[in-house]
Amino acid sequence: MKITIDKSVLENMLLHLQPFLEKKDTSQITSHILISTDGKILSTKATDYEIGLTLYTHAHTTTQAGSVTANGKKLLDIIRILKDENLELEVINDNLHIRQKRSNFKLPTYNSNEFPLFPSIEEKPNIAINSQILIESLKKITPAADTNNPKFELNGALIDIKINQINFVSTDTRRLALVHIENHNNHELSIIVPKKAIIEIQKLFPDNIEIYYDNTHLIIKSDNSLFFTKLINGKFPDYTRIIPKEASRSITLEKSSFINSIKQITTISNDIKLVFKHDSIEFESLSDDNIEAKTTLEIVSGFESPFQLAINSRYILDFLGQITTNEFTLEANESNQPFVLKSDNFKTIVMPIVI
Repeated sequence: MKITIDKSVLENMLLHLQPFLEKKDTSQITSHILISTDGKILSTKATDYEIGLTLYTHAHTTTQAGSVTANGKKLLDIIRILKDENLELEVINDNLHIRQKRSNFKLPTYNSNEFPLFPSIEEKPNIAINSQILIESLKKITPAADTNNPKFELNGALIDIKINQINFVSTDTRRLALVHIENHNNHELSIIVPKKAIIEIQKLFPDNIEIYYDNTHLIIKSDNSLFFTKLINGKFPDYTRIIPKEASRSITLEKSSFINSIKQITTISNDIKLVFKHDSIEFESLSDDNIEAKTTLEIVSGFESPFQLAINSRYILDFLGQITTNEFTLEANESNQPFVLKSDNFKTIVMPIVI
């Protein structure tokens, strides 16, 4: 293989591939990037077996078609220090040579035929959904997805597809985030996508996409890329049973003033007690130390008698950080029961702290 390519084009591709590389064991072929060209299209691939990404470009010149692997991190380190102009990649005696004028680097390679195969989209059903809606929905529920939970199904998000709607759901058992969208679908299915994949999807796909799936993979294709992730096997909790069917108390709150009040208390403690009175909300720190923080937000709650909630402030701040409206709704029943935060088609159900 021998190609010429602009430094910025190759550097951008390598940057996007870094999260997909094997980091711990550099002796594995999955610590390498696969570079291939048929003379017309140049592709670069990276995978750690769980997720993978292929990027395509026509912006190169091929002298000799072929393929090669090279350590993804080392190759990026080399490309970064070169000048913003064309460079040359050539395979000689099972080594990859990187040249730019008088600069010459050499990296060892693996047999490119041993690079892991990516799943194909052929004969797989697809999901029709706008890419912006997909990314916005995943972004809202990402904070509630757990990490390193022994129940593997909680380390990701459920995409629950019905004929006329799609629900995006995640939970860490202390809270549950749900985005509901109206969407016509030809098939019903439920899949659990790992949190790492959810985060990468949000970075990759601002434009139109095609989504394919089977029992083991989710594949997202765009004009210049193809992404895949393995799905998580397991049974996601029945989220419909967790959502309160009704609420005896409901209040609409202004987002910015509520955030400011909470952040005053978090200088002392992340655990906060809220006391809703008829004409105010009192915010108070919950701390074992002999220090405290208090503030009051003047607002007519409409509650006939004082009502209190003890909460982890991060759960509320995560919710408020994802909404675009200036107001949101809090619904509750009893102090020791789950309460609901709502804004448009996004809601988070939170378990309070029992005090």
